[in-house]
Amino acid sequence: LQPVPVGVAGDLYAGGLAIARGYEKRPALTAERFLPDAWSTTPGARMYRTGDRARMRPDGTIEYLGRNDDQIKIRGFRVELGEIEAALSEHPDVAEAVVQPRGSGSDLQLVGYVRPRAGATVAANALRAFLGRHLPGHMLPAQFVSLEAFPLGATGKVDRRRLPDPGITRPDLQRAFRAPENEIEALLQEIWGQVLGLAVIGVEDDFFELGGHSLTAMQVITRVRTAFDLDVPVRVLFERPTIAQMAVAVVEQQLDALSDEEADALLREFDSLGQNDPPGAAPTSLSHSEP
Repeated sequence: LQPVPVGVAGDLYAGGLAIARGYEKRPALTAERFLPDAWSTTPGARMYRTGDRARMRPDGTIEYLGRNDDQIKIRGFRVELGEIEAALSEHPDVAEAVVQPRGSGSDLQLVGYVRPRAGATVAANALRAFLGRHLPGHMLPAQFVSLEAFPLGATGKVDRRRLPDPGITRPDLQRAFRAPENEIEALLQEIWGQVLGLAVIGVEDDFFELGGHSLTAMQVITRVRTAFDLDVPVRVLFERPTIAQMAVAVVEQQLDALSDEEADALLREFDSLGQNDPPGAAPTSLSHSEP
């Protein structure tokens, strides 16, 4: 066992004169929880493994982060739910916060539940931006739910099982919803909806603000490649994370895949359409120049 640096989460152990010697008639559990205290000068001293997670603050106080059973693994990273809750509670408009996993496997996502302070309102994009300044991307909740009060159990603690399911609605984003304007955007919207499990997605919505991550990005790209018969690289989704931007990338790649003859035929078609434009209309013809 090694102490962790200040500010880093770790397992909390308790030592000193008040620590018991073990559990009565439970030697296996005693061996698991009561360990030799390597930092004590008292022979035979023990320290107790509390099962809690905590971290030392710079001022020497210990910040409780939750139980070890609140630790989950998401996309290959071990995540402390209590650490996210502590960071979320630092937002000036948040009185209380709980983070709960939803789903399983590659569909596992974090949902942040907040109780705003009296008279305050909190928007999902503001909470996400705030956490993004303190936590890595894999620890950011995919959705946020604002509640007037948290459901409590008989002991007065939050009953996580009774927290409402956020459902499949579009998250509360800063930008307004915009519907698809062409067939490519409509097909991309359908693909994104299938992968993210959302019924409504605007073409200006950011894939990662909707709860997307590296694994779901791979699923989207795989379906886009099949739908458009194009070898679209994964980086496109990271460089152009909205449906409108990705639609442009698809069109660009479709044009790049055309032969010179196909490109010339397409340009002639545009030229023929332009000849029928009414007086004063914007030109629709395209010019084609050799490199």
